[in-house]
Amino acid sequence: MQVIHLNKITINHAGREIFRDLNWALDERARVGLVGPNGSGKSSLLKAMVGELMPESGVVTRAKGARVGYLPQEARAPAGQTVLKAAMTLPPELQRVEAELARIEARLADPAVYGDGQALERQLAAQERALDDYERLGGARFESKIRELLAHFGFARNDHDTATEALSGGQKKLLALARLAAEAPELLLLDEPDNHLDLDAKARLESFIRDYPGAVAIVSHDRYLLDEVATEIAELESGRLTLYKGNYSTYTLERELSRLRQQQMYVAQQKRITQIEEAIKRFEIAAKVNDSERAARQARHRRRMLERMEENGEVIYRVTERKPLDIQLNGWRGSTKALEVKRLAMAFDDNRLFYDLDLLVRHGERVGLVGPNGAGKSVLFSLILGERQPIEGEIRIGPSVRVGHYAQEHQTLSAWLDRTPVEFIRDVSPSTDGEAVSMLLKFLFTYPQTRQPIRELSGGERSRLQLAALMRVNPNLLLLDEPTNNLDIPSSEALETALEPFDGAALIISHDRYFLDRVVDRIVELNDGKLTDYVGGYTDYLDYRAKQSTKEAEKPVELRAGRGKVK
Repeated sequence: MQVIHLNKITINHAGREIFRDLNWALDERARVGLVGPNGSGKSSLLKAMVGELMPESGVVTRAKGARVGYLPQEARAPAGQTVLKAAMTLPPELQRVEAELARIEARLADPAVYGDGQALERQLAAQERALDDYERLGGARFESKIRELLAHFGFARNDHDTATEALSGGQKKLLALARLAAEAPELLLLDEPDNHLDLDAKARLESFIRDYPGAVAIVSHDRYLLDEVATEIAELESGRLTLYKGNYSTYTLERELSRLRQQQMYVAQQKRITQIEEAIKRFEIAAKVNDSERAARQARHRRRMLERMEENGEVIYRVTERKPLDIQLNGWRGSTKALEVKRLAMAFDDNRLFYDLDLLVRHGERVGLVGPNGAGKSVLFSLILGERQPIEGEIRIGPSVRVGHYAQEHQTLSAWLDRTPVEFIRDVSPSTDGEAVSMLLKFLFTYPQTRQPIRELSGGERSRLQLAALMRVNPNLLLLDEPTNNLDIPSSEALETALEPFDGAALIISHDRYFLDRVVDRIVELNDGKLTDYVGGYTDYLDYRAKQSTKEAEKPVELRAGRGKVK
């Protein structure tokens, strides 16, 4: 059964048509990944489905009684509340039913009602219907369900009293998701729910989506997540929606095969069209020279063939690839030891973050730095960059090393928000206006964007500007802090491709598991104040941890004085 159906909807934004006559339907158990380049209209499409954005034309139809839950990109938590209180806020429909039950109870206490048999019967029937609705909406189990969901999304019991203002961006998303899940809508629309989540939280999100009893449509740039949960991919690009069965990896293969077939069909059709056009010219010449009505009819007939092809939508178009991000990270041969950290310790207000950290990154290595949010990964970067001073230990950067830094929150742009991208690029490395503009165009900026204040750029545009600056610095040691967070999938793939031939070393903080698997040859985990080294990419790291967990579980335990003791 279809839970929602979009019929020929058209959406405009700021005078620009995003898509026209778009059709889409989701079944009640759908697991759809909605992908496409930044600006293609994915968020607008979700807003139209939930009713936050009205289409210019077309109809959005939901199944009778079907509810839609929506998690926006920037989830907000109500201020001045604790985690538990914010999570316990009743959904609107449940609030309505509780209010209706309260009104009915008040009427039942009215002598005019309980003294009138017919009026009493009507109120009791209304109460029964309201109680059925209350049960259907899970009112009796709402509190226990919320507690279960908070635990599933990683909130411990002692987190329940935490003020919502103290939550990270990722925690606010998980809190909003717990509230949505408690409502159990028939369709969940999730707009980049994985942004700002650490690896453990992403695993929790994946298990939730897989087990959710309704339909789920998810916008995400996390290809690993889409591989784990999606059974269908919907690609929104150039105003068209194309559906592919299977997960993300299947989609990439099917898309390439489809485009190859389309290109072959386009070439064949163009050859046929050229033959028809040449025949038209011959018949028209014959009709004119010989005054032949038969030749004129033949020319009109073939011209009509071409017109019918266009009228019936039979024209096959050339496959057009989106212009790729032109990243070239060349690097150069420097010191054998690009970065060395010895016995490093850091603390804030007597709260020790980590201690005795040792790390060596050699020239040519690609090292992924992973760990839970708050473990100190970005702090370690700030120490390496000299922005903070450690309480103990030393950091050595090789004498023939030039560092290039990509900041997760775009801090490298903070002092330039009122200046233009052209001015920023010219400051990073001396160049003419024309050279700076030419470079920015390679990073998919429009000419007007190169002249507008940086504060007006989106997160993805600021990410591309930082990558452009990295190219100008020409480093041979890259410190990249969540470089794919605001990039769409094609841009992430362009960065991966650029890192393959890079002649230098890279230390990369990332929760993008697909990216880690493609780029790094070593994982370093920062957790509980310690660094642990793993050879290989993210999948190798996961396999090693799974084996270690199995070994720990298989260790015999003898019970003494009511406590487990490992032999």
